[in-house]
Amino acid sequence: MEKLSVILITGNEEKNIVECLESVKWADEIIVVDSESTDKTVELAKKYTDKIYINKWPGFAKQKSFALNLATNEWVLSVDADERVTDELKTEIESLNPGDTAGYYIRRNNFFLGESISSCGWEKDYQLRLFKKDKTKLTDQLVHEGFIVDGKTDRLVNTMIHYTHDSITETVDKINSYSTLQAMELVDRKKTSGSGIILHSLSAFLRYYFSQKGYKDGVRGLMISLFNSMTTLLKYMKLWELHNTKNNLD
Repeated sequence: MEKLSVILITGNEEKNIVECLESVKWADEIIVVDSESTDKTVELAKKYTDKIYINKWPGFAKQKSFALNLATNEWVLSVDADERVTDELKTEIESLNPGDTAGYYIRRNNFFLGESISSCGWEKDYQLRLFKKDKTKLTDQLVHEGFIVDGKTDRLVNTMIHYTHDSITETVDKINSYSTLQAMELVDRKKTSGSGIILHSLSAFLRYYFSQKGYKDGVRGLMISLFNSMTTLLKYMKLWELHNTKNNLD
């Protein structure tokens, strides 16, 4: 593997930033784009890199695109503050001989309330995170944005640790935020009704808990399934609200 740039976007991540950057300090370049944090995120990041840029929050995709454009090396690894690159993954990346491969998917080992989850589809969470800069761009989604590579892709063997939810309160906050963005993405393409709200949220629970075997992870699997149902419920309720408000204004 040739020289590698790591890109990371942050916003009030003082509880995560040190462990995240510690796990990628071996990279040739670390670029942090911060969205005007009011905690110690920037101060802590300065211990690992001098390439810290403050950029007012424009949305996930645009912020990551801004960070990508700042990378000076051909190969880029994108990480989030709540993710950790394991020693095994580091070794695998350093020993790569890409050839004509332009990007690699990395599986995330997702943790919920302190324990690794092996169901609910989380065990198949492959993310395109290692790629050639000049072959890559961002999707334009408001939430769950991703990278798109123009060229051949492959999968790495080793995983990245993802501490996705540390508390119920944090999870509820994320659900409220993400469901709003999801509703905004649907507003010009879809409408819903009272029955639709019920059926979509019920279907989400059944899919995660039974079809994707959330029951295998005990109470945590149950909570993840319920939270996915809650996200769907709020998304369609907010979608209904957006259309209802728009109609009233008209």
